[in-house]
Amino acid sequence: MRVRRTLEIARPAPIMAPKTAGEDISIEPQELVNRRRRLRYRAWHRGTKEMDLVLGPYADAHIDILPVAELDRLETLMDEEDTDLLKWVMGQEAPRADVDAELLARLIAYRQETAGIR
Repeated sequence: MRVRRTLEIARPAPIMAPKTAGEDISIEPQELVNRRRRLRYRAWHRGTKEMDLVLGPYADAHIDILPVAELDRLETLMDEEDTDLLKWVMGQEAPRADVDAELLARLIAYRQETAGIR
């Protein structure tokens, strides 16, 4: 009678260890991840370099932590024309009544803070 011996091959450890229940896991739905990517891209590719330099750094700093309601507000503001946004940011004109003045003020404050303007 022949005895068969099997050879056990050690398997390498996984590259990424699985998360345990005690760790902070914040997995976002892929649609939300894609939305954040699109908004970041739109912020940096406005059509005018001036607005790229205002919206891009703000998006880089905040887009990953903004809740969905804030993303909606930012998206609505970004739907405005660059010429209008630039006038509002530069203080050349007051924003229209239907514009989110509070978000616009945060955007301006962030730009001034990062540019060292006060």
